[in-house]
Amino acid sequence: MTKVLTDARSIRIKGRSFLAVMLSPDLPIDDWLARLDDLAARSAGFFLGRPVVLDLTDLQIDRPQLKDLIAELAKRNVSIMGIEGARPSILGAGMPPALKGGRSASDIEVQPNEPADPVAKPAATETRPAMTTQSIVIREPVRSGQSVIFPEGDVTVIGAVASGAEVIAGGSVHIYGALRGRAMAGSIGNASARIFCRKLEAELVAIDGIYKMAEDMAPNLRGQAVQLWLEEDAIMAEKLI
Repeated sequence: MTKVLTDARSIRIKGRSFLAVMLSPDLPIDDWLARLDDLAARSAGFFLGRPVVLDLTDLQIDRPQLKDLIAELAKRNVSIMGIEGARPSILGAGMPPALKGGRSASDIEVQPNEPADPVAKPAATETRPAMTTQSIVIREPVRSGQSVIFPEGDVTVIGAVASGAEVIAGGSVHIYGALRGRAMAGSIGNASARIFCRKLEAELVAIDGIYKMAEDMAPNLRGQAVQLWLEEDAIMAEKLI
């Protein structure tokens, strides 16, 4: 007798890829947490609703220190979805799962039939199998609370990026309007990426993980057409002619 294996009690399991923020702590942990607090204080909601992976590669800590670190991050509403690069001996029950074999973000991008409305709230952003597109153009302003995330290449916004909005690109970011929110270029490890904007009023800019807050920017650049790039571990900026 043949038995049908799919019935009302079956569970459907699917694979799906999401873009996560990678945090790479360094020692001493207290100093690193202080810098994290500084970022969170000056860019409210930066980690809100974001999946976060903790990268412990080459970080020499033991299990009690890891537990303390996870607890400190939880106090800051940083939700750790997994841990990468940790020695098996320091992981234990009640900790986020160990992750390995993660693909570079350059292997994924938004689905090609989505460019008409690629703006989504951070918690709802989803990535799909990679295609060949290397850039997208956003033909409307990016409103407060919205994100444009495109890890495969450049993002061009024909309009303003409002305060509380963000643009994250694997390549460069081009904004043909006022940049009042956050712009992050080179998000997958591209130190040659740049940020261009018609009017600099940003809350935060970042290139290849190095960031600069509004109060750290030269006053003479505020309200100006500017390009920003990375030299070693410092973000450089100059007015566009």
